Amino acid sequence: MIAIRVHSNGDTRILAACDEELLGRTFREKDMRITVSEMFYKAEIVSEDVLVERMRSVSIMNLVGENTVSAAIREGYVSEDCVIAIDGVKHAQVVR
Repeated sequence: MIAIRVHSNGDTRILAACDEELLGRTFREKDMRITVSEMFYKAEIVSEDVLVERMRSVSIMNLVGENTVSAAIREGYVSEDCVIAIDGVKHAQVVR
C-alpha cells in the first residue's frame, strides 16, 4: 500500500507519496538524506490505482519507494534516468 497526502498552496497541488513501510524512516547516503515523515507523506493509505488517479490531478510530485516510483514510471510521469536512490530507496520529483 502507498501513503499519500495532497498539499495545496494557492493553485498548486503537491502530491507526497511513499511506500507505506518507509514511513517514519530516514535514509542517508554520502551527502544525501531523506526523511519520510508521516506529517508530510501520510494523510491516507491507498492502492496503486488511487495513487495513479491522484497523480493526474497535481502539478508537483514528491515520490519515495520502489512501488510508488515504479507506478510513476509506468504512467509516464517519471523517466528511469531521473530517479535517484538514497541508501537503496528510490526517490523522484516531478514538476509538470
